[in-house]
Amino acid sequence: MPPLFRLLRPHQWAKNALAFVGLLAAHRWSDAAAWLAAARMFAALCLVASTIYVLNDALDVANDRLDPDKRRRPLAAGTVALPVALAMLPLLLTGALLLVWPLPRAGQWALVAYIAGALLYNLGIKRSLWLDQLLLSALYALRVIAGALAAGVLPSPWLVSFSLFLFLSLAALKRYAELVRSGFEQLPGRAYRRADAPIVAAFGIAAALAATVVLALYVNAPEVARMYRRAQVLWALGPVVLAWLARLWTLAHRDELHADPVLYALRDPGSWLAAFGLGACVLLAM
Repeated sequence: MPPLFRLLRPHQWAKNALAFVGLLAAHRWSDAAAWLAAARMFAALCLVASTIYVLNDALDVANDRLDPDKRRRPLAAGTVALPVALAMLPLLLTGALLLVWPLPRAGQWALVAYIAGALLYNLGIKRSLWLDQLLLSALYALRVIAGALAAGVLPSPWLVSFSLFLFLSLAALKRYAELVRSGFEQLPGRAYRRADAPIVAAFGIAAALAATVVLALYVNAPEVARMYRRAQVLWALGPVVLAWLARLWTLAHRDELHADPVLYALRDPGSWLAAFGLGACVLLAM
């Protein structure tokens, strides 16, 4: 694709489908107005994500040129001029704010919180030990929360807790994969050293187990029995999620995971099989 469009990283927009999770979890499947509101939040999150990616690339040009993968990014490779990239930032951000203007105030504030968190991450926290992982997981959870609030759905504590632990595991997985394949003793622009890889793996795997426990507790919650006719079928969700995360961690340990875990999952047959299994469990439980 053209370098200017590639700078926006449109392949990353798939992550913003999290804006529809709250709507689905609340069984608001036939509510057209809620779907439209969630779609507006999805589009706004895409523009905000592109804003943050452009800013990140502008701030990290020197470090990206040292990374075997990131040096191909348009700014690091010199295919897009830095002034052009900086001129795009206010345009993208304005478009995002206009999209959410008609949405409920709670959804607007959730997007503002996401923007503030993403800016904090890029302006310094991404160079902090473990604070970067915690903030990344919170930003993923904020996408879920923002989409739900935009659609007029109050996200449950179960959904928020599960999201936080799940994405903390995936954030640690991404950092662990970078450490495994890095040729430097310390990751450029980050606070992690190659010797930290076992610690990162330990905390990431612990977060995966915590996410599975939260899912199991949710299945046992009284409100689930009211929402599903065969709620006992949902007990299969935990093993599927745990097997999927264990597989990703094993691939990273073998140095076979060379991309963002979320994006890798979108192209991975094993991940699609896990998603099919999760969907089948939910349908059978209804």
